[in-house]
Amino acid sequence: MAILSNTVPTVKFFVYHTPELAPANVLPDCAIVVDVLRATTTIATALNAGAEAVQVFSDIDALMQTSEKWPADKRIRVGERGGATVDGFDLGNSPLSCTPEVVKGKRLFMTTTNGTRSLERVQAAAVVLTAAFINRRAIVEYLMTKTPETVWVLGSGWEGSYSLEDTACAGAIAQNLVNEMGYPLDDFAGNDEVFGAIALYSQWQNKLFELLNHASHGQRLLRLGCYDDLKYCAQTDILDILPMQKEPGVLMKSDIKKQSLQFWMEEPNT
Repeated sequence: MAILSNTVPTVKFFVYHTPELAPANVLPDCAIVVDVLRATTTIATALNAGAEAVQVFSDIDALMQTSEKWPADKRIRVGERGGATVDGFDLGNSPLSCTPEVVKGKRLFMTTTNGTRSLERVQAAAVVLTAAFINRRAIVEYLMTKTPETVWVLGSGWEGSYSLEDTACAGAIAQNLVNEMGYPLDDFAGNDEVFGAIALYSQWQNKLFELLNHASHGQRLLRLGCYDDLKYCAQTDILDILPMQKEPGVLMKSDIKKQSLQFWMEEPNT
């Protein structure tokens, strides 16, 4: 049952297609980075599989310097450029590689073409989360519990350009939040991109795999033989995992139930 809009604070929700389009010199209360193909899908999968953390870098040299200080048996270097694995790295950016046997108890040091740039753009925000279709519901539950005043969903795009899949994921989050919280859309939407994202998701929500096949980066991954990756990335709400930044560039699994319990304990009696 939807909660009436006058019983909870209204979230102001913004969608930016790429990090370059986000306003300069200002940050939201909560920033949500989306890179469906494939960084944020991989982050959620790795943390769900027991990885200790995922530490992100836009620069390969910086990643190598930092990861060298970590015990070799406790680190995994994840590198992707142009959809392909970076030479000398342990893994590419496939979420299907992040099984418990491979990642449990280890820190992933990750650099990708697009997603890690978006994370660096908002790493100074008070709360930084990562979202994909596979953990959409966990993101929505966090926003329903905490109701931050301003929320940015920051797509990663492809080398500075728009991507269908990231915008559709932003729309999936926005639509779910509006429906469940009973927010008037005109009050909820901080920019026109929110309306566009919801419209895109509404049209494709029952055929996300088809959408990913139409997307330019989806086609690029198919040429690299990543068919199973696209099938996996197109699934919705399969992981109850909330990746949250604990220190700049370091994402760890956050306990959703603990977050919710803490919220209700902090609420004053009425």
